[in-house]
Amino acid sequence: MHLTLHADYSLRVLLYLASRPGRVTSTQEMADAYGISKHHLVRVVQTLAGQGYVDARAGRTGGVTLAREPKGIVLGAVVRAAEPDFDVVECFNRERNACPIAPACGLKGVLGEARDAFLSVLDRYTLADAMDRSRSDLADLFLPARAS
Repeated sequence: MHLTLHADYSLRVLLYLASRPGRVTSTQEMADAYGISKHHLVRVVQTLAGQGYVDARAGRTGGVTLAREPKGIVLGAVVRAAEPDFDVVECFNRERNACPIAPACGLKGVLGEARDAFLSVLDRYTLADAMDRSRSDLADLFLPARAS
């Protein structure tokens, strides 16, 4: 299973903001810190704002902050909000399923169970848990390298 960049970046944005509690952060700052497209990050922030995970304000004094405490942000819910689907294999999608063995295959149930287990593990953790598991210098890793 592979998360889309949208889900990956959603988790990264939340980690970035949690590592700077109470600070308003620009999407450009986060894009620079991660070396990723600002345009893509803006769409990620829109998704997170739409789900109530972040507050995003436009303009010169605008920026992004966490809208909830990290302990109130369940990682499984974030991934579900950011992922377009969890069709692990073609036969999970009834409309696009062209697999000739789908009616007789026993893998769909096994793969569905594995997907559910993956999400179940994410549901046991919050952003606060991820922060607790992160190194104490996490925020420093986002700083630009200094010239020697």
